[in-house]
Amino acid sequence: RDLVHPDPLEFLFLYDNPRDIEVVGLIASSLALGKVEQILKSVRKALDICGKSPFDFILSKSHADMKVLFADFKHRVFTGEQMAAMLAGAGAAARKYGSLENCFAAGLKISDKTVIPALEAFADEINGFGGTSFRTSLLPAPSGGSACKRVQLYLRWMVRKDIVDPGIWKKAKASQLIVPVDVHMGNIGRSFGLSSRKSSDIKTAVEITDAFRETCPEDPVKYDFALTRFGIHPDMEMKDLLSVV
Repeated sequence: RDLVHPDPLEFLFLYDNPRDIEVVGLIASSLALGKVEQILKSVRKALDICGKSPFDFILSKSHADMKVLFADFKHRVFTGEQMAAMLAGAGAAARKYGSLENCFAAGLKISDKTVIPALEAFADEINGFGGTSFRTSLLPAPSGGSACKRVQLYLRWMVRKDIVDPGIWKKAKASQLIVPVDVHMGNIGRSFGLSSRKSSDIKTAVEITDAFRETCPEDPVKYDFALTRFGIHPDMEMKDLLSVV
């Protein structure tokens, strides 16, 4: 746990209610793009707007209310309008299903090898409310070809349970998760021979996950936290990890 900071995951530890945690996780993971200092600043600003209970916020505020409250919000390429659309969609899903977990589980089958089909349905449900394009949304869908690193990170937080990941969702299995792959994880995968693909897309994410699954089929994504400390934690640099290859 002491190696989490600086990582947006740390915001989830501030809440006790599982319904708040799943909303905080959605916000924090959706903004996990760019320099970590700016990520933490943007997540903190978004959560301040949501108030004491982010779950109550998405249930009680209208889309119009959210657009006003997030009017001045911006994180890199993402706008306050996009954040309002995602949270309004999350609120609609929560009212329909009772929770974001139930919304996600509605698209998941026990027989599914991975969470990809459920993720597609989850993104479609939430983005469909605000009419948000998958290409510009804070919550992308895998059908666009992207590795969907940020939402895969969200699912890791929600499904895995250990001293780091809260694991508040019980309707998906850790064995179905996909490794969150960005440029750095893509480079790690190629350097360690886990993938031969040049691009860091959804196919690469599946390939790296399959390689981890050979070692730990019940929890292939458990390696993500340790590997991503290099480049996130101030005392650990990516070059140090790659130097052992």
